Amino acid sequence: MDIICYLLVIVLINIQACETFSQCLRGCSCVEDRHGRSLICMEESAFGAIPQDLPHELTKIRIEKSQFTEIPRGAFSKTLTLENLWLNFNEITLINSKGLEGLRNLTELRLQGNKLRSVPWTAFEDTPVLKILDLKHNQLDVLPEHALRFLPGLTYLDLSFNRLMVISKEVFQNWPLYQKLQNMEEREATTSGPNVVLALHDNAWLCDCRLKGFVEFIRSLSPPIILMNSYLTCSGPDFRAGKFFHEIELQACMKPEVSTPSANISLPQGANVTLRCIAKARPDPSVWWTYGLKIIRGFHVNDDTIRSLLVIPSVHAADHGVYTCTAVNFIGNSSVSIFLEVRSAGSSQSSLLPAVPRAGDENVYIDIHIAKQTIRGISIEWFAALERPTETWFTIHFGRADADKKEIIYIGPGINSYSISDLMPATKYEICVTLKNHAPRPEQCIIFVTGSDITEMEQREKLIHIIVIVLAMVLAVPVGMYACTTDTRLACLDGIMESWKNRRRDRGSAGGMERERQGTFDSLQAASDEGLVNKGSSEDRKVRRRSEDRLNKAKADHSRLTAELY
Repeated sequence: MDIICYLLVIVLINIQACETFSQCLRGCSCVEDRHGRSLICMEESAFGAIPQDLPHELTKIRIEKSQFTEIPRGAFSKTLTLENLWLNFNEITLINSKGLEGLRNLTELRLQGNKLRSVPWTAFEDTPVLKILDLKHNQLDVLPEHALRFLPGLTYLDLSFNRLMVISKEVFQNWPLYQKLQNMEEREATTSGPNVVLALHDNAWLCDCRLKGFVEFIRSLSPPIILMNSYLTCSGPDFRAGKFFHEIELQACMKPEVSTPSANISLPQGANVTLRCIAKARPDPSVWWTYGLKIIRGFHVNDDTIRSLLVIPSVHAADHGVYTCTAVNFIGNSSVSIFLEVRSAGSSQSSLLPAVPRAGDENVYIDIHIAKQTIRGISIEWFAALERPTETWFTIHFGRADADKKEIIYIGPGINSYSISDLMPATKYEICVTLKNHAPRPEQCIIFVTGSDITEMEQREKLIHIIVIVLAMVLAVPVGMYACTTDTRLACLDGIMESWKNRRRDRGSAGGMERERQGTFDSLQAASDEGLVNKGSSEDRKVRRRSEDRLNKAKADHSRLTAELY
């Protein structure tokens, strides 16, 4: 009878074991040893999400090489006995703030080789006895100051091979374990205890003033806290790249301080000028120049300080005004202003431009020029001396030069450019910029002509072929500025030059001569910016050279030019 009972007990145990192993997930193996029951899933792409029917009473779960991307809320809340959780080499990008809910017995969490860019550190409130946290080979770029506050018993933290650049020393000063070890009695009492291992190597450490506290913390470490790799290396800035932490000395951060050697500059029209701005800051600031509402990038010279140079070749009336240099870093910003006075040509004493007019003044100064050319059209830019540039609207008048009515385009405040496309060949156009609803005046207009080389264009789908030739007879403000766009044979240029000569002979000595404003049109000396300009034959080049010789001898006429271009 005893033998029969013994056999029945054996059978029942085997049946229970079979039922237990039959509960193991498909594609996984279940193992039971002296440490408890384990679930191991190593089959590639076995799961698209963490299984919801995990066996209960597991002490270890290891799921690797699957395709799930998230640890959702309460993903392991039914496995209350879980001690070791390995989720390496998956596609995890997100951990819910309650993703570790119910894991009060968890001592080891490994998330190596995932795609985590951040971790909800408050989630570790649910894992009070966690000792091992492995986050290497992820994409972490931030470690907040409270990150270690909920990990009082941690003895191994691996953050190597991530994208960390800057860490505050407060991250570790807020760590309960570090605070505990600062007590000398506690330190002596724990000398014989286990070491605390930190792995922080192979990150993109940015060794500027922001890393000063962290570098000092690293240098101060001693057992029982040790670094897995004590040779932490700088990745930036460039002049410190590759250096070890123990080789560098970092200074405290500093708000930008900006200065200039000269806050007031007075020059005659046509002179070259370089505005200088000196910025001291840590870390290095971003520096830019502003003129009205326009942002201008200067030329930076990096030294112990940032020196920004703004070069203005051949200044003219439109360059008159206040230029502001601004430096900004994460602590704050600072700026300095430079007033540039442009004296009229030939004046022996300072001659300021008229006071900046009100936005409603019909005589407001507007400087307009062709800034860019394409195979289909042109782009214009303008500058207006305004009292309230943030409130002033502009009107663009555009159409055929002989048309009574032209297209009206309204341009809002802060915009100083406009592009015209789909131009017709062999057509004379006029474009003007005025204050909103004001009629255009000659000095606010540009007249140009499109080319008509159809033979050449048949090979380019009959697109308009434009070359902009800047005439030496472009008049100084306030007389209108004229540019001619024509074909590669330069017929338009020759016609205009002949017309200009005739009118000059008729006038005799009626008008004074003024210097040519080349600086405004420097950007137009190249032909098409899309590389579609025909280089032409040797005869064309001879014509071009003769025409350019004429241009160099011509001078600007101060009286108004209203002659027809064709």
